[in-house]
Amino acid sequence: MEDNKELIHVYFMPGLAANSSIFEFIELPKDKFKMHFLEWIIPQEDEALTSYAKRLLKYIKHKDPVLIGVSFGGIIVQEMCKFIEVRRLIIISSVKCRAELPRRMRIAAETGLFKFLPVSLLDYVDYFEKLAVGEFIKKRAKLYRKYLSVRNHRYLNWAIKNMVLWDCDKPRKDVIHIHGDKDEVFPAKYINGFIEVKGGTHVMVINRYRWFNKHLPEIILTGKIKKKIHEEIGK
Repeated sequence: MEDNKELIHVYFMPGLAANSSIFEFIELPKDKFKMHFLEWIIPQEDEALTSYAKRLLKYIKHKDPVLIGVSFGGIIVQEMCKFIEVRRLIIISSVKCRAELPRRMRIAAETGLFKFLPVSLLDYVDYFEKLAVGEFIKKRAKLYRKYLSVRNHRYLNWAIKNMVLWDCDKPRKDVIHIHGDKDEVFPAKYINGFIEVKGGTHVMVINRYRWFNKHLPEIILTGKIKKKIHEEIGK
């Protein structure tokens, strides 16, 4: 299809332990955009974050793509952009540098407590679903099982370590940051220079997908949103 040459290719990177189904409700106009979904690969033993980012580049098949990353995936796409030219770099529910990490993560990095996090708990997601009592708990358990499918222990330990020890002192100037004011993982009070989504939580790419479907095309094309809308949603 020759029209594909004119399409803007948009690559999505999910969050820690999540698969690309977190983007299942995101829709971009097909006459302008082509959506591609990246998945986590298992890191090599003690692999550096930069090395991992380079290995992921083999899945980028187009020049000047748009890279969009959620949470830890936002850190990954920022690392990938060190090695390729991109049309737009967008992070969602993530951070742009170490200073934006919440205090508890910085303490975990300084003390080494991140090494003792029980990553094996994800192995019990299936059992949790079977034992869940009450509709809300059952629904939450099904969501965990559906979206948090990357449970390889080497990957989880590697991801948590590189999340809290991310070596980034200054934010890139070209990062477009979309963040919810109710984000419980990366509280907005630590974040600077972002497009605020009122009521948005850390999983807003799933439960606030209508906001993204409405505004993401313009953000990709222009790097911002109209002033009137911008004022309505905050920063």
